[in-house]
Amino acid sequence: MEDEEKKIEELERAPEEYTEKNIQVLEGLEAVRKRPGMYIGTTAEPGLHHLVWEIVDNAIDEALAGYCTVVTVTINKGDTITVSDNGRGIPVGIVAKTGKPAVETVYTVLHAGGKFGEGGGYKVSGGLHGVGASVVNALSEWLEVVVHKDGGIFKIRFENGGHVAKPLERIGDAQDTGTIVTFKPDATIFQETTIFKYETIRDRLRQMAFLNKGVRIVVRDERDLDNVLEDTFHYEGGVKEYVKYLNANKTPLFEDIIYCEGIDSGIVAEVAMQYNDGYASNVYSFCNNINTHEGGTHEEGFRMAITRVINAYARQNKYLKDNDDNLTNDDVREGLTAIISVKHPNPQYEGQTKTKLGNSEVRKIVSNIVGEQFNRFLMENPKTAKIIIDKVVLASNARLAAKNAREATRKKSVLDIASLPGKLADCSSKDPEKRELFIVEGNSAGGSAKNGRDRETQAILPLRGKILNVEKAQQKRVFDNAEIGNMINGIGGGYGPDFDVTKIRYHKVVIMTDADVDGSHIRILLLTFFYRYMRPLVENGYVYIAQPPLYRATYRSRHYYCYNDEQLEVLKSKLPANARIDIQRYKGLGEMDDTQLWETTMDPSARKMMRVTLDDAIEADLIFDMLMGERVEPRKEFINKHAKFVKNLDI
Repeated sequence: MEDEEKKIEELERAPEEYTEKNIQVLEGLEAVRKRPGMYIGTTAEPGLHHLVWEIVDNAIDEALAGYCTVVTVTINKGDTITVSDNGRGIPVGIVAKTGKPAVETVYTVLHAGGKFGEGGGYKVSGGLHGVGASVVNALSEWLEVVVHKDGGIFKIRFENGGHVAKPLERIGDAQDTGTIVTFKPDATIFQETTIFKYETIRDRLRQMAFLNKGVRIVVRDERDLDNVLEDTFHYEGGVKEYVKYLNANKTPLFEDIIYCEGIDSGIVAEVAMQYNDGYASNVYSFCNNINTHEGGTHEEGFRMAITRVINAYARQNKYLKDNDDNLTNDDVREGLTAIISVKHPNPQYEGQTKTKLGNSEVRKIVSNIVGEQFNRFLMENPKTAKIIIDKVVLASNARLAAKNAREATRKKSVLDIASLPGKLADCSSKDPEKRELFIVEGNSAGGSAKNGRDRETQAILPLRGKILNVEKAQQKRVFDNAEIGNMINGIGGGYGPDFDVTKIRYHKVVIMTDADVDGSHIRILLLTFFYRYMRPLVENGYVYIAQPPLYRATYRSRHYYCYNDEQLEVLKSKLPANARIDIQRYKGLGEMDDTQLWETTMDPSARKMMRVTLDDAIEADLIFDMLMGERVEPRKEFINKHAKFVKNLDI
């Protein structure tokens, strides 16, 4: 053991010599190619699409500056991307500090651009560090920039990670202005995939159009010239239309979109909001078009304002009595869909990910703008104000009832649950990183799972039937549901806004259901609950979906497990042509004994599991609203649209 540790130490130890010869200087864009993850997060699919966002952001910055009205993004044959805009055009004159044309400087020098301090080309910008264009260039096999400016058309081409292949030259005359950028991602960097997803680009550009009212954004997919895809997004109403779009699958309580807008100290704030008859809160914030999904001072200012205004209005109009407690922030946000967008000349973000705004002055600015204009709206629209107050007071009553239910739930300790027949069978390990909780459909499968599991690290919680659809239920009903109470107690960490992911008892929560329609329904019900009440569990990647086999094929006393029809056909092709194969199709987990369930679905060395991830909270909200919400029409439209793609129909 000691010898092994010494070997590891030797491998990890750096050379004793550490002189000036050990210092590496990466010239130009070499640093980006050496550590691409530092600049775009990952070289997997999200990083590939990040290249598009960087170039589009530059075009949108021109729109924010007041010069660009149309942005077009095209996926070309061969998965190259072209982004064009009708802005001012990247300057083509010589930059004194570099001795190179400005367009070459922007695309080859890190931290070079028009977004720095006094005299910069932009007052407000999504990209702050001047690395976007040069990073895309560094990570591309080739990149071309065509600029229409000063009466001419100028072109420059880069190859092999940002090296100038054809210097800037004037190739013609132009009456208009703008920039056209075309690039091909480098397959040696993006080894997982270099294929762009039209839907991913389309959805992101739709969001950009909502946040920049008046800008027309066109997205095209020309990879199949016989079936060219195209969408155009143009919203004069901006964030008001965004709220309307987000509430499309809900039932709004009133037609008006409440809109607040103002500017203070050069900071522009826009807020649009509308209540619906649901129970979820869908509040999204942005700074300079960047989704600050961790919130920040603009969200804090918004929350302070609406809570203050609604409480004051409720007391002034006797909806609250003198001895009643104030309505809480959770009360006023129930059923609220809102977009908060600020444009800041010098935003400061907490952390490296630009997901939480930290400027303290923004809190007061947003609070003042929203507070004054929202209060005026309530005063001028008493009928709508009554609808809002009735909704919020109902939420308050439900919260108090849920609190009582929660307290009753908390009185049951996990040990109490473990002692109940058919309930939680815990594991002996005390390390959450090693512990796994299998949520199993049905007592029969639960029994097999309990007998076949690794008792040290695997806990089993059988479900009796389907849990409540929390998308359509008030909190009191949610906590009256015994199965949900058992999950809350078993997982630990609490629920809702107070959920603390650091206190959970398992770092793998595995949904294990039958491979049929009922199993799929239970799975989506559980995912809906986790997403709405334990979102950090999903965000941190602690939720998994077990993949039990669909078939067991037996040939000459040897068992083969197949997880889909394709695998079964491959197995048949590998066995002798006239082989007598006994094929068993599993209708449910309960048909497997404990050994089979362990070997196929629970053994860490052999099992297959899908990890549930959350890439886009806004898109996830829309999907959950559509599939699990009150309205039937959106679901019917979804089924009609996607029915032709169904491969395995269980009827």
